[in-house]
Amino acid sequence: MREQEPFGVRLRRAMDTRGPLCVGIDPHASLLRDWGLDDGVAGLERFSRTTVEALADRVAVLKPQSAFFERFGSRGIAVLEKTVAEARAAGALVLMDAKRGDIGSTMSAYAAAFLDPAGPLFSDALTVSPYLGFGALAPAVEAATAAGAGLFVLALTSNPEGQEVQRAAGADGTTVAATVLRHLAESNAGARPLGSFGAVVGATLGDLSAFELDVNGPLLAPGIGAQGATPADLPAVFGPAARNVVPSVSRGVLRHGPATTGLRESAARFADQVREAVG
Repeated sequence: MREQEPFGVRLRRAMDTRGPLCVGIDPHASLLRDWGLDDGVAGLERFSRTTVEALADRVAVLKPQSAFFERFGSRGIAVLEKTVAEARAAGALVLMDAKRGDIGSTMSAYAAAFLDPAGPLFSDALTVSPYLGFGALAPAVEAATAAGAGLFVLALTSNPEGQEVQRAAGADGTTVAATVLRHLAESNAGARPLGSFGAVVGATLGDLSAFELDVNGPLLAPGIGAQGATPADLPAVFGPAARNVVPSVSRGVLRHGPATTGLRESAARFADQVREAVG
């Protein structure tokens, strides 16, 4: 099998050609109902297929939220496998939003589930949690590097509760979030044009100039749309690192379904607004 380019290289190219946007595939029960679908496996499959068919050939990143598939057991996972494969085949980069984090052999197993190119859930990147220590993510870092895949590590999330952990400081006064960002910058050292190891940083957090956000890697920015942030907010939040932001929008796009034209027009509008905001 031909060696795959690093995720950071592929992401930079996708953002430059398709626009800097990540659209979540989040089949909430309420969204299924809004689309006129049953909250069951058939509705899940129809929702996911429609989203992929509408967007996978034109947006940079699609981000299925694993939990909404897992809730249906093995049948839901089968839909997730098909969603990932079809989205990647159509040209989108797939970011699996699973937020896994553990130690030792368990972390290795999570990495194998999502970052092994031979596996049915292989994705271009995976969200992970560093709160057992950044070093505990080593199996995922190694698996991602070997596969040409990427990671997005929780750093400064958009939920208010996250601050009690992420902004807690150690004996030297350094916050947990700053430590995570430092590790990411070290992991991306020397990568061009963009490293493969990114941070999750909420677009709703306001001024983050106290943090070194330029980790030479992508910054996944949830909070655009339904959570209240807009593309115009990105420069103020991310400063010079805004050029590497991948805004994540879910309900803001998905609520325009199930019509293909509605999904496509909404995604294109968000991508254009981000381009205008960050240049």
